[in-house]
Amino acid sequence: MKINNEWKDYQILATGNGEKLERWKDVYLLRPDPQAIWKSQSNLSKFDKLNARYIRSETGGGHWEYLKQLPESWIVGWRDLKFRVKPMGFKHTGLFPEQAVNWAKMIELIKNANRPINVLNLFAYTGGATVACLSAGAHVCHVDAAKNMVERAKENVSLSGIGFERSRFIVDDCKKFVTREIKRGKKYDAIILDPPSYGRGANGEIWKIENDLYDFVELCTGVLSDNPLFVLINSYTTGLQPAVLNNILKMTMRNYKGNIDSYEVCLPTDEGIVLPCGASGMWQGE
Repeated sequence: MKINNEWKDYQILATGNGEKLERWKDVYLLRPDPQAIWKSQSNLSKFDKLNARYIRSETGGGHWEYLKQLPESWIVGWRDLKFRVKPMGFKHTGLFPEQAVNWAKMIELIKNANRPINVLNLFAYTGGATVACLSAGAHVCHVDAAKNMVERAKENVSLSGIGFERSRFIVDDCKKFVTREIKRGKKYDAIILDPPSYGRGANGEIWKIENDLYDFVELCTGVLSDNPLFVLINSYTTGLQPAVLNNILKMTMRNYKGNIDSYEVCLPTDEGIVLPCGASGMWQGE
């Protein structure tokens, strides 16, 4: 497993009974977490500083229950990077703190490459990885089908004091965009794939990670340069093991020389345990 311990504005105080109690700078949230199947050591909903709790509905979805006043949105920092967070639908805040372990690695690889690096960030959401790669000096093409998430990503770039000279922001279906880039002969030195477990396209197309991930990764190799730096795959699907991502990368990247590192991504908690937050697989060029 891999853990990033650099957060000062984010902290997991306690977990259990399918929930996690978090501090986002000065705001305290209680959110569902399917991995926290153990018993909590206290009643997390009674935490005296709790601002809001996301309560799941038995019929699907859920809602936020606000217990204390909190701003509509606020800024958190990691290293010298800044991100806007806010309570959103489906328990989200617009940021996945556990991904800092991958941000740190990508920053290191880009800075040590000693050459210009073009990054393609797919299913790029609010741009945590985009901001990290731009901060290291890369050029980044950020692609997501949700216009409001792309706008949030642009805001995060601005908050971190990074200009837009080295970035492109595209609102599009990722598969369609990659297919067009292949036809255009566009090449990238690094690819980040952060796909959802399940999704539905504008024309009713269904994305299911177990059925579609392999073919999509193989498609993406069509836009890789002759000397790729890295390919990163993230998965939040419960039960999808790091070895699965390792196998996908080994088979799709068979024509390139490199090494693969696949691992659980976790966050530390104040209880002295770690909370599993998904899996990542990274292919790195030699």
